[in-house]
Amino acid sequence: MRFLVIIIFFGLFQIPVFSQTSSEFEIARAKYRGGGDWYNDPSSLSNLINFAKDQFSISIKSEYKDVSIGSSDLHSYPFIFLTGHGNISINTSEANNLRTYLDNGGFLYIDDDYGIDEHARKMMQQVYPEEEFIEIPYSHPIYNNVFNFSNGLPKIHEHDNQSPRGYGLFKDGRMVVFYTYESNLADGWADSEIHNNPASVRQQALRMGVNILVYALTTL
Repeated sequence: MRFLVIIIFFGLFQIPVFSQTSSEFEIARAKYRGGGDWYNDPSSLSNLINFAKDQFSISIKSEYKDVSIGSSDLHSYPFIFLTGHGNISINTSEANNLRTYLDNGGFLYIDDDYGIDEHARKMMQQVYPEEEFIEIPYSHPIYNNVFNFSNGLPKIHEHDNQSPRGYGLFKDGRMVVFYTYESNLADGWADSEIHNNPASVRQQALRMGVNILVYALTTL
């Protein structure tokens, strides 16, 4: 994977990103097979990007790209977002492509939009059969690198009366996947009229989203 270290001042952070054709780095949303709605709430990622740009001096494109897990284009983006409600199906070639992407410095953020849990776990077992998701302690930098979430993930939507949990998958000591369960962060990023979340709840979701984005881009 070709990448160039570019320093972007983001508050006190220095962020290296993959080499891209623009001076602004781009992020992407994962397309996958199997019938799950990878495409739901298209405003979510756009709103997170715009919130990050508004709050901080960060050079990031407002438009994100949709990229298939098996595509070579995956390797052009330092940050990939995956969400949905249903089944995810990947073959050996797609699993190998995602593993190569992650091994070479990429970062995958998965948000369970209710119903994706068993499928996301199965997918990552195909990618890294020797690794398992580990619950991330509240003291981890992903919860306090920009905004402080001393009690972990904010609860955006209620489903099964469970506390939200954040899980990480690590390769050679580096978190390559962050997975949020029972939180629904991306629903809090979506346009306000879609889920009718209060402004305070949306603010918490967006702030946690910035933490994830900054963590991913400072640990490449």
